[in-house]
Amino acid sequence: MRSVALDMFDLRILRELQQDGRLTNAELSERIGLSPSPCLRRTRRLEEEGLIASYQARLEPGRLGLGVLAFIHVHLERQVEEAAREFEAAVLALPQVVACYSVTGDSDYMLHVVCEDLDGFAHFAHDILMGLPGVRGVRSSLALKRVKESGRLPLDHLRPVATTDSASEKTGSAPLRPIKRP
Repeated sequence: MRSVALDMFDLRILRELQQDGRLTNAELSERIGLSPSPCLRRTRRLEEEGLIASYQARLEPGRLGLGVLAFIHVHLERQVEEAAREFEAAVLALPQVVACYSVTGDSDYMLHVVCEDLDGFAHFAHDILMGLPGVRGVRSSLALKRVKESGRLPLDHLRPVATTDSASEKTGSAPLRPIKRP
């Protein structure tokens, strides 16, 4: 994975947009201390570089009738690439699966699943999930309470590159240099 050079304005943009992805460019530029044009150029560059992957609304599952949240560890019958591809393709088509990860440890995959109720979850786990290609077994945990689910990534480990002068800081035209890690 290649590193992308970020200065303090880029990091401010990322922090503000993680907090509120609905900010207008004018609001964002005011919050980070840049004029609108360079702010928009920087935001577009961050999108093009893939640092900003998407913008979306975070919905409240319980208010939408999705009262069961579960984490399911899936064990495949065999550890071959073809079985993994078939399983992954099948999972992509399941709307109940909001996230799927290939993991280390005693299982092959971990799924984050939402369902309407326990009956819906039982149907999903037994009838749908166990019927997927290559599934040998599943182990599930139901979430009793959501303690934290921000979706925001920590950015404190990133060190901004320095801008060359205060005039370039206001316009956002300072050259960007790679981040140097200690």
